[in-house]
Amino acid sequence: MIPLTLAEIADVVGGTLHDTDGSPVVTGTVEFDTRKLGDGGLFLALPGERVDGHDFAARAVAAGAAGVLAGRPVGVPAVVAPPVEAGSGNAYVLSGDTDGAGAAVLAALARLARHVTDRLTGLTVIGVTGSSGKTSTKDLIAGVLAPLGETIAPPGSFNNELGHPWTALRADADTRFLVLELSARGVGHIAELCRVAPPKVGAVLNVGSAHLGEFGSREGIARAKGELVEALPEDGVAILNADDPLVAGMADRTRAKVVLVGEHPDAQVRAADVELDAQARAGFRLITPRGEARVRLAVHGPHQVGNALTAAAIGLELGATPQQVADALGQAERVSAHRMAVTERPDGVTIVNDAYNANPESVRAALKSLATISRATTPARRSWAVLGPMAELGADHVRAHDEIGRLAVRLDINKLVVVGPDARPMHQGAHLEGSWGEEAVLVPDVAAAVELLRDQVRPGDVVLVKASNSYGLWRVAEALLEAVSK
Repeated sequence: MIPLTLAEIADVVGGTLHDTDGSPVVTGTVEFDTRKLGDGGLFLALPGERVDGHDFAARAVAAGAAGVLAGRPVGVPAVVAPPVEAGSGNAYVLSGDTDGAGAAVLAALARLARHVTDRLTGLTVIGVTGSSGKTSTKDLIAGVLAPLGETIAPPGSFNNELGHPWTALRADADTRFLVLELSARGVGHIAELCRVAPPKVGAVLNVGSAHLGEFGSREGIARAKGELVEALPEDGVAILNADDPLVAGMADRTRAKVVLVGEHPDAQVRAADVELDAQARAGFRLITPRGEARVRLAVHGPHQVGNALTAAAIGLELGATPQQVADALGQAERVSAHRMAVTERPDGVTIVNDAYNANPESVRAALKSLATISRATTPARRSWAVLGPMAELGADHVRAHDEIGRLAVRLDINKLVVVGPDARPMHQGAHLEGSWGEEAVLVPDVAAAVELLRDQVRPGDVVLVKASNSYGLWRVAEALLEAVSK
C-alpha cells in the first residue's frame, strides 16, 4: 500500500482517531490475521464466528502494526470506522457481526482501497468473473502480465467484499497491473466491487449454474456477471467468451472495446488444432489479429484452453506479442491450491486434487480430464471419481447431481465414490444410468472415503477428488498422498 498516516486514513474513510494523534504511518501491508502483520502494517479488526478481531488489536500493535482499522475503540492506536446505515447497499454480512462493527470496517476498507487505486495513476486494473474458472484464469492472467511489469493478484479466491479490497491494497507505486477476481451472490455485488477498484479491462468467462439458488436462472446470473462490463470506461476493454451465448450477448452492455475469445469462428483470439497430452495438458494454435503462436499449457484440463485464451487476449491488449503470450502461458503453473493439482505418487497412482470448489460445469470438465488422463496409456488406467456435493444450486440440486452421476457412467469412469448424504442423487443417477454393485458407492463422510480408497486404490490408478470447498474433500487427496509418504 502507499504510505498513509492514520490521520490520512481516518480522513479517507470518514473515521475517528482513538488512542493516537494520527501521526503513525502505515508503510506495510493491511492484514486481518495478526500472524501475517509486519512492521508498519494496518490490522483489520473483523468479527468472526469463533473470534473477534477487536480482541487481537493490542497483539497486532505489539507485533509492529502502526494501527488498527476497527469498528469500535480498542485501547491502542486506531481509526474507528463510522457505522454503516441500514439499507446503505453493503452487500455482504459477516458471520458473528452482532453490532455492525464488521460491516463498518468492510465499508471503510472499500473506501480506503478506492482511494489508493485512484492515487496510482500508472495502474491498470483487470477484473475477471464467471461461474467457473475465475481463479485459474486469474492465475494465468497474472502469469501473462508479469513479464510486462509488476503484477499483483490475489492468492486463492480472494474475490468478495474482504478479499477484493485487501488485494487492491497490495498495490503500490511500482505496481503496473492489478488482477482482481470478482464473485457475486446477488445482483449488485459485482457492481459494488467495481466501485472499490474500477477496472480498465474486464473479462467474463461463462454463465453456468453456480449460485443458481440465489439467482433463480442462468439469465439472472448473466445479469449479475454483466455488471463487470457495464463498469468499464469507454477506453476500456471487455473480453467476452464467444462460445457462451449469454456472455457474448453482453457486448451490448458496455461502452468499452469488445474482444471475443474462444473456439467460435467469430472470436478474434481463438484456439485451433487443440490436442491433449497424457496429463490432459492442452496444446493449441493461438490465432490473433497480430499473428499466430503455438501454445503448450502447463496447467491441466481441456477447460483451461478457454481460460488461456482470455489471458492471451488481455496480454495482447496490454502490450504483449503473440509469442510473448505463448511463452508466458507455457510457463504459467497452477498457483492457487486444490485446483486441478495433479500429483503422481511413487507407486504410480495419480491424484487429481480439484476439491476447492464445484458446480455442474466444473465437475463435468474435471470428469472429462479424468477420462483423458486414464485413457492416455494402453491399456487404460483405472479411474476413480471421488465426488462430494455441489453447493448453492437451490431447486436444481437433485437434477444437477443426478446428471453428474449419469455422466460419470457415460464417460466410463471405473469407480465412482459419492461422499455425503447431500450428494446422494449423484449416486442414484449413476445407478439409474447402469452402474451397479461396487462401480458406484455412497459413503457417509471424508473418513469413510479415505478408508475405502486406501484399501482399494492400486498402483497406476488415477483418482479425481472434487466437491464444493465447504465439504473439505481436499482432505481425501491429502490423505492419499500421505499414505505413501510415511
